Amino acid sequence: MTRVWIEDRANHADYRDRVETAKKAKRTPPGRWRVRWYDPSGKPKAKTFAKKTDADTCRSQVEHDLKGGEYQDPATARTRLVDVAEPWFAAKTDLEQGSRDIYRDHLDNYVLPRWGTVPVGAISFEDVAVWVGKLQSDPGRGGRPLAPATVRSIHLVLLSVLEWAVKTGKLRKNPARDVPLPKKPPRNHVYLSHVEVEQLACAAGEHGTLIRFLSYTGLRWSEASALTVGKIDLDARRAHVDRAYKDNKGTLTLGMPKTGEARSVPFPSFLSAELKPFVDGRDTGELVFTAKQGGPLWLRNWRPRAFRKAVDSAGLSGRSLTPHKLRHTAASLAIAAGADVYVVQKMLGHKKPSMTLDIYGHLWPDRLDEVANALDAKRAEHLT
Repeated sequence: MTRVWIEDRANHADYRDRVETAKKAKRTPPGRWRVRWYDPSGKPKAKTFAKKTDADTCRSQVEHDLKGGEYQDPATARTRLVDVAEPWFAAKTDLEQGSRDIYRDHLDNYVLPRWGTVPVGAISFEDVAVWVGKLQSDPGRGGRPLAPATVRSIHLVLLSVLEWAVKTGKLRKNPARDVPLPKKPPRNHVYLSHVEVEQLACAAGEHGTLIRFLSYTGLRWSEASALTVGKIDLDARRAHVDRAYKDNKGTLTLGMPKTGEARSVPFPSFLSAELKPFVDGRDTGELVFTAKQGGPLWLRNWRPRAFRKAVDSAGLSGRSLTPHKLRHTAASLAIAAGADVYVVQKMLGHKKPSMTLDIYGHLWPDRLDEVANALDAKRAEHLT
């Protein structure tokens, strides 16, 4: 049973002695009213106040929090955010190095300068909302306004740190949750037709097969550039994707695909013939697509030297086409060919079908009339 009570310390001889001592030394005497209670673990807790009204307010709040399961130990709430953030970051061992670098950058340049010395229990929803607003209006570290996606990413770091504080018992609820965030800009997707893909591939010369492969499988650049000979099955027309290259500040490192899961991706039979020279007679551990001198292709080099030139030669400039947007082309061509959302989800390596629908849902044809007509036909069949 929840029990919170107020103790009048004026009845205690030791308290009266302390008051007299304080008066003689011309110091503020200790608080007369002590609120006492037991926390959920059974530990005795207390807080003193000079005024009875303040003690009454505290008692009511503690009683409410204990009964509602929202009790927060005042001592843990005084923990500075920096003392929560560092253990949180150290525990993020599941992140790829590139993501860790981004989180570290956000912590050091935006989160800790504002919140590092603030007790987690003193951070309010309103304060976080004001801070997010300033991130949108003030210049960033580079002197330019931060993009909406960057602001959302910085907020995510603070949100995650405070969520760690909740899970470790230093907060009862996360004040950064549901804070208004800048809207993401509309996606600028580019969907090439079969003819346009072929024009681009022909303009790319020796890189034509790679262009076609990206446009018909939907692999991310990081996945395609790390694909090895042993992961291509020409007979089954499958590419097994289980690793990806990550460019971490000029250093390529191998890791898992973005979702952390391997997948098998189909490709059209015409690509089997094109991929045959890339596979036959080569060791299973060799890369399928390589730079001229061997070794992995670097996007930072391949994009300006090969891709952009091919885009211009194919007459496709002005459409903001990038290698990654060939992934959108693969999705659109698969949907147009009749692939359902689950097939496209597995093909692209999305974690959930909802993500696929969120990005490409508008590409699926409206089948409402088709369903209504089928219901008409079935009703007529059963009633005649």
